[in-house]
Amino acid sequence: MTLSQDILAELAEIAPDSALAAARAVREAATRHAQGSYETLFGQQDNDFPLDERFAVAARVAKLHDSDALAAHYAGFGIADPTSPRLAPALAFARLLTFTPVEATPSPLEALIRAGWTLRGIVTLAQLIAFVSFQSRLVTGLRLLNGKSITVAKTPVAAGFWHTSPQTLSGKRAPVRFTRDELHWEPWLAAKPLAEFSPDEQALLAKFGHSDSPYFRLLARNQPILEQRTLTDKGIFYTPGGLPRAERELAATVASKVNGCIYCASVHARKAAQLAKDETAVETLLAVTPGENLSDGQTPGWQAQIDFAAAISVTPPALAAGHLAAVEQQGLDTLSARSAGFTAIGSVLRLGQPFNVNPRRTLAGVNESGQTLLIAGINQQRTEGKKREQRGR
Repeated sequence: MTLSQDILAELAEIAPDSALAAARAVREAATRHAQGSYETLFGQQDNDFPLDERFAVAARVAKLHDSDALAAHYAGFGIADPTSPRLAPALAFARLLTFTPVEATPSPLEALIRAGWTLRGIVTLAQLIAFVSFQSRLVTGLRLLNGKSITVAKTPVAAGFWHTSPQTLSGKRAPVRFTRDELHWEPWLAAKPLAEFSPDEQALLAKFGHSDSPYFRLLARNQPILEQRTLTDKGIFYTPGGLPRAERELAATVASKVNGCIYCASVHARKAAQLAKDETAVETLLAVTPGENLSDGQTPGWQAQIDFAAAISVTPPALAAGHLAAVEQQGLDTLSARSAGFTAIGSVLRLGQPFNVNPRRTLAGVNESGQTLLIAGINQQRTEGKKREQRGR
């Protein structure tokens, strides 16, 4: 069995001469690099994360998203034993990121390390989980646009929960609510030191402005996958055609509210407010509490777009024909609706946590091996758990 030449067109049954095919051609960069991410993730021959394990995780993640055809596609390549001591914690990590990413802590990463996973392997695993989550939603959205049958889950479409701890694991001041302020990011695994990259790899990091970012230097432990992810992101947000840029950032903010990612929301909400010149509407969105409707208090146009984005962002997706009809009533065409579907899909990695730019104090730095911070975080959680037990007695 070989990789598909255009996996999304194949599974969404898109005819080459259709309006949807024409819309995909207009946003060619996003289409091409989404396919490139698929080919890179499932074409690498890598001992840190062998292909049979990759296909096993991909099939499970697609199944968790009710994307049965995509799951069957990956399972068809032959998969590793899901009960093996090495793969079992990887599948547990995949389930955590799929359904409750806000509950991610260093503990699952420490379990992966105990099972023999390298830092490069863990980064690739997180990238794969995020990508298949993205890919499965694209299949759903494209099939809906194409008039094909889809599975509509009964998942509540509402704002998710988020972290409210005032400190990161190393003691930095952490945000406890959604904000448009600029945030920094603390990795739970060690970012790769810049000096350990080859000159060509350093040049690629510099090209995308990633050299000084611990977030990107961690993901660059598998740089080919990071490159495709970055190019896909740029294709989604910066290419012409479809939704205006402000609404693309709006949809991404909605996805971040659904999955509880304060860090991602801070970036997209800041840009949405700047481009739309409507800080009040964006602040209204950020202020929605867990379990509540994300589109309350918005204009009819933004209500339709927020509802569409939220429905495709929950897990499993709850996107239905009514959501498409609502955005079409507000004047969105096929290309714009496709843009909304692309940008609404948050790719959750959960390999670290945000902190404020001007923290009041720092208790410890991030150890380059990544091990010290992981174990310290686990011990901190155990200590806090014991304190809660004692208070409850």
